[in-house]
Amino acid sequence: MAIRHNSEQRSGDDVSTDTTCPECGGAVRTNAIETVCEDCGLLVDDQQIDHGPEWRSFDDDETTPTRTGSPLTVARHDRGLSTEIGHKKDAHGTELSGQKRTQLARLRREQARGRFQSKAERNLAHGLTEVRRIASGLGVAESIRNQACQLFRSAQNDDLLRGRSLESMAAASVFGACRCAGASRLLTEVVDLARVDASRVENAYGILNTELSLPAPPTTPTQFVPRIAAELDCPDRVQRCAQTLAKQAMEATVTVGVHPAAFAAACVYRAAHEHGHSITQATVATAANVTPATIRAHRETLREQVV
Repeated sequence: MAIRHNSEQRSGDDVSTDTTCPECGGAVRTNAIETVCEDCGLLVDDQQIDHGPEWRSFDDDETTPTRTGSPLTVARHDRGLSTEIGHKKDAHGTELSGQKRTQLARLRREQARGRFQSKAERNLAHGLTEVRRIASGLGVAESIRNQACQLFRSAQNDDLLRGRSLESMAAASVFGACRCAGASRLLTEVVDLARVDASRVENAYGILNTELSLPAPPTTPTQFVPRIAAELDCPDRVQRCAQTLAKQAMEATVTVGVHPAAFAAACVYRAAHEHGHSITQATVATAANVTPATIRAHRETLREQVV
């Protein structure tokens, strides 16, 4: 049954048609989504194709709102505007002939050769790949990953990559983004995923922090308590008690100059024993990546300074 389409009609607006219902012969009404009989309620047609442009207009847009394809991203050196040449099928899903596949293989090779216009663009692509790899290994949010990619771009624009390895600067960018976002990530965790030594990552982060003036707040034990408690599978009451202990210790200024993750682990250890949750110092130390002796030292500080 032919149904008249009006591509200029807005979504949700009803359009009267001259067709009739195939069941009762009543009048049908068509909108941008479905065609329904007004008498018996029969759904004649649904999921109509919108032949209009794929874009939305906003009042505060400063540029054209026209959009095609996926959105831009800072995680790619070309911001996601690269072209991918297929292997076996065309855009319609049809199998390609042998001659066509050979031609596409040559085009794909030439595209790979001309993908980068300069050495700086090649370095940017390699550095952003390292940033995405480290961020994926840490399991950070996509927003933090994009901040790390933007931080690496800023470092390249300010000529901070000269004389330093791309891997160390990529790891430092991820760590700097985590610090700025308040994510509980230690430098040792980033170094474990990086392909360079810890000293290079520390030096690269120092350069980023100094030259770019990163708004990185100091890390506190309260940021690491939820993570350590979750890794040790502690009950909620233990986590709440550990958070209270960490806040009281910060108010008493006994956390100045100490390892935040180690002190958070000591708070979790004390809170677990106060609530009857069996846990060992070695287990807590492993979760915080510190030694059991450090846990015992901070436990004594909590016992003497925090009630």
